[in-house]
Amino acid sequence: MFKKIFQSIWAFVSSWVGTIIIVLFLIFFIMQAFVIPTRSMVGTLYEGDFLFVKKFSYGIPTPVIPWLEWKILPDFNGDGHLITGKRPKRGDVVVFVPPHLEKIYYVKRTFAVGGDEVIFDESGFYLRPFEGDEYIKEHYSGYVLVEKLGKLFVKEPYMGEHPGIFYQDMYQDMRTGEIYLSDDEGKLYQKVCVSSSQEGRNIGDGEEYCDLWKREYTDKNPSELVVNHNSAYNRMLSMNPFSLSMNRISDSASKIGNMFYKKIDDDEFFMIGDNRNNSQDSRFWGSVPYKNIIGTPWFIYFSINQANSQESRADEDTYKRYTIRWERMFQSVGSLEKHMREAMPK
Repeated sequence: MFKKIFQSIWAFVSSWVGTIIIVLFLIFFIMQAFVIPTRSMVGTLYEGDFLFVKKFSYGIPTPVIPWLEWKILPDFNGDGHLITGKRPKRGDVVVFVPPHLEKIYYVKRTFAVGGDEVIFDESGFYLRPFEGDEYIKEHYSGYVLVEKLGKLFVKEPYMGEHPGIFYQDMYQDMRTGEIYLSDDEGKLYQKVCVSSSQEGRNIGDGEEYCDLWKREYTDKNPSELVVNHNSAYNRMLSMNPFSLSMNRISDSASKIGNMFYKKIDDDEFFMIGDNRNNSQDSRFWGSVPYKNIIGTPWFIYFSINQANSQESRADEDTYKRYTIRWERMFQSVGSLEKHMREAMPK
């Protein structure tokens, strides 16, 4: 009897219909493959990382047909999830659909959850957890605590724990307005697009979409230029932050003096890229509701250097482009961060 049952199951699994059903079941409820297209999470996740996303991390999202993003079931609970689950925690890396776009997935780190307050100014990020002062003093004793707006805030609460978070300095020539980056040797250069197969902007990190880059070096002295540590802040000065120019405007967002302030709505999440100066995120289009949460990165199953992979110098050395990054294979976010901490100077 059991042999016949096993043979029937095996016959079903081995058939085309069975294979398709199993694959769809995995995609709908268990995991789905994604590729990181931009540099907004460098240096934790790199452009060219192919990863599986654990779709049951925060409940089960309402199933959709991949690529077409057509829902196959109604949103019974009204929260975008077939089965409602736990919410993202502060510091979690999360895959989601941003509130101003459809059929496009982003990956960012959760900076704040519902009820938290966020301040962003030229010196960086500040978080006030909704639990209040005593919670802050107990759980963030090793961080810089600052009083702003008459309340206690934590400065950059994740940078010590997650070594991939950073602000890339940029150098500006005030006479010409030109912007330069610095390489590992302190030499200044500009990124110039050599070849592009697409037009428009790369919506993931704000850079121009480009297939091949090159560096044009300059003999200018960095000491003669203005260092811009927080270029994202300066971009925000020229727009209405925490809002979407088309259809998402948060009344609770405001500019107070030289800083930007937002209190996160209930069951929403403030998402920020680890590459803080090269990320389009909640600073520009608002917090993400729970209904848009998909899951969390599980592990990288393949990784390849892109033409703009600066860390491998692929943007300079054509032989390093489209080479496999074996050391990133089958790594989770946690294991990548562990290796980074171990490699840091003691």
